[in-house]
Amino acid sequence: MTFIELSHMIEDGMTTYPGLPCPAIRDFLAREDSESKYAPGTTFQMGRIDMIANTGTYVDAPFHRFVDGPDLADLPLERLADLDGVLVDAIDAAEAESAIGPESFAGIDVAGKAVLVRTDWSKRWRTPAYGEGHPFLTGEAAELLAERGAAFVGIDSLNIDDATDGMRPVHTRLLGECIPIGEHLTNLAALPGSGFRFHAAPVRVRGMGSFPVRAYAIV
Repeated sequence: MTFIELSHMIEDGMTTYPGLPCPAIRDFLAREDSESKYAPGTTFQMGRIDMIANTGTYVDAPFHRFVDGPDLADLPLERLADLDGVLVDAIDAAEAESAIGPESFAGIDVAGKAVLVRTDWSKRWRTPAYGEGHPFLTGEAAELLAERGAAFVGIDSLNIDDATDGMRPVHTRLLGECIPIGEHLTNLAALPGSGFRFHAAPVRVRGMGSFPVRAYAIV
């Protein structure tokens, strides 16, 4: 059994999406300040992080797009954990025109599976190039994935949608079918084409539509 890390590390001051606030990580209770509260030689650290929900590698629930959609607290675990996974190699399509259409999923069984789209855009993580001209799925690709019953769809890029398209057709179609979306995945090159189990469960928070995850696969 091999565990494969698929999420970016969250660090103080890092940028996930250009223009959005960076996380601030600090001590709420520092070790030296805890010395007076416990027995000699016993110290604790309590951390604090101030961040927006869309930080690092995260999952979108339907509430992210739809006011009456399930939020993080209502996302079913069977859509987030121990999913049969399939890797879609879309590197050539991404390099050719950024847009990844339904042809990239031809002949692939996606029903009930976590569909992870590899573009290798994550190699640009935390560089200015990460936010420029990123690969994305087309609305037609989202339609195919929804019709064929994908359980989860993730991508190792800035956005699963074209960031210049305010309609956000991929978010709209997938989240409208209660298919969670994972963005800013990484290390997809380490995965086989199939035969792995995928996990990406966020914290169960009421009233929020996105949250960071520790995404990983088991082979």
